[in-house]
Amino acid sequence: MGNAPLLQGLAALIAGAFLAGPALAHPHVWITSKAEIAYGEGGRVTGIRHAWTFDASYSAFLTQGLDKNGDGRLTPDELAGSAAENTANLAEFAYFTKLKVAGKEQAFADPTEPRMAMEGDKLTLSFLLPLKVPALQGRGVAALEIYDPTYLISFSLSEAADAARLTGAPAGCAATVTRPKTPEPAAAAAKPGMSEAFFEALTTASTYGIQFANRILVACP
Repeated sequence: MGNAPLLQGLAALIAGAFLAGPALAHPHVWITSKAEIAYGEGGRVTGIRHAWTFDASYSAFLTQGLDKNGDGRLTPDELAGSAAENTANLAEFAYFTKLKVAGKEQAFADPTEPRMAMEGDKLTLSFLLPLKVPALQGRGVAALEIYDPTYLISFSLSEAADAARLTGAPAGCAATVTRPKTPEPAAAAAKPGMSEAFFEALTTASTYGIQFANRILVACP
């Protein structure tokens, strides 16, 4: 297929998901995520650093044609252009990220520090998502949600100890991970009303995917 849909941004990634495997059920792409919530001066939340690892089969699909020198390895340099373009295009999907600080939903500035790296047979995309205006949390709660409203992409928080990290947070702040209680449907097509047509009609304004949201809650004394 030549260059994978990375060069067309995440919109093509989502469209391409239907080509990556049998369209028998949702989701089509699986991402294991890690998130770092960054704090700055005065204990204000300044941004989210994401690291998203794609499943092996979709990683292979995405990286077709990117090994420019044909040495069988994908270097950061070979992945740099795709990382930058895809990260920029995440804005169309609101970065699959919602953040509330002290009860107020936050707006994000343009992402920075895009990187891609291959680890074994899996591709990881990482980037920093800064807030437009750093937000004072005080004794309130910072609530981060990561999910795809259309559920084409399944996000799951990593089981690793660094799945939810705080950097620069005031003393005593602690993060708690809340995973979705709704089990992922093994075969959406097997459920009444859950055909591919149902999912294709969903938009980024849909509420279907929120039941599969991963949440990181940060409380400070």
